[in-house]
Amino acid sequence: MNGQSPIVSEAGRTLIIGSTGYIGRFVTEASLESGGGTYVLVRSRLLSPSKASIIKAFQEKGCHIIYGSINDQSLMEKVIRENHLEVVISAVAGYAILDQIPLIKAIKAAGTVKRFLPSEFGHDIDRAEPVEPGLTMYKEKRKIRRLIEEAGIPHTYICCNSIAAWPYPDNTHPGEVLPPMDCFQIYGDGSVKAYFVDGKDIGNLTIRAVKDDRTINKTVHFRPPKNLLNMNDLSSLWEAKIRRKLPRVTVSEDVLLNAAKEMRIPQSIVAAITHDIFIKGCQVNYNLDKESDVDVCSLYPDATFRIMDDCFDDFLAMLVDNAKTVQKAAGKDNGIIMPDAKREPLPITA
Repeated sequence: MNGQSPIVSEAGRTLIIGSTGYIGRFVTEASLESGGGTYVLVRSRLLSPSKASIIKAFQEKGCHIIYGSINDQSLMEKVIRENHLEVVISAVAGYAILDQIPLIKAIKAAGTVKRFLPSEFGHDIDRAEPVEPGLTMYKEKRKIRRLIEEAGIPHTYICCNSIAAWPYPDNTHPGEVLPPMDCFQIYGDGSVKAYFVDGKDIGNLTIRAVKDDRTINKTVHFRPPKNLLNMNDLSSLWEAKIRRKLPRVTVSEDVLLNAAKEMRIPQSIVAAITHDIFIKGCQVNYNLDKESDVDVCSLYPDATFRIMDDCFDDFLAMLVDNAKTVQKAAGKDNGIIMPDAKREPLPITA
């Protein structure tokens, strides 16, 4: 199937939920660039300054704003019907996974949605088995999958693996944080590999997949070969960027498991998933051998992924541009050789 030419559907009106979140922003930007009409659901008119700025930027690009909550089934059914929405993409946060249940019921009742993408954007939760509290979140995502399938809703599950950033064991948004400047925390022996994908690539390929009939009722896996790296690889890459060596501290399996057992939410969830990735190898310990599996690289051989070397350039540009960050994180006389400060920094959406 992967070798066939894509059957591309007409660009229908798309509703995105969770558009101000980390992944949601990239998906919304990609949808706006693709045309066809983009709508975003915003819970309240009283937004924080940062979220209000994001929504304003979307509006300036032609995005339609709808106020309401996915918990309101009757409202969601009305929104879907009245706006003739054909695609619904959810990028809600982990704590709101079960809030998608009324949305699923509304989609089923409306009967007009040609594709639903629930909030996944990580691992294949039917294969991965993290320790608690990560397992509870995965069980909730599995419940959502089963409800979608039982309702007969055309769907696509996006499994994009890890964000192209330094994988801290306690940070839910690694793309918003600079890589280490003091020492590297290496999980286990640092040899277990994972796939790292830039947020913009996730957004663009998600929108491309949602218009491709080959991905109906499929699980789309993001496995760019050049971005298959382990902790030792990432450390060496960042050292090359800052032009100095940093000490490496081993974080054992027991340390990660104990952090997960502390049940500090969301930090313990991140620790549990970090353990699953870099100790158990949950991204690389299986083959794509199910009928429902499709590899995004095989689907779109013309697609190019930003490599981690380029993504780390983004962080280096942030480091150079923010003198306060440099002074606080690394010290004034630390031997870092800075690139030309006049170089135009690559944009970061965070």
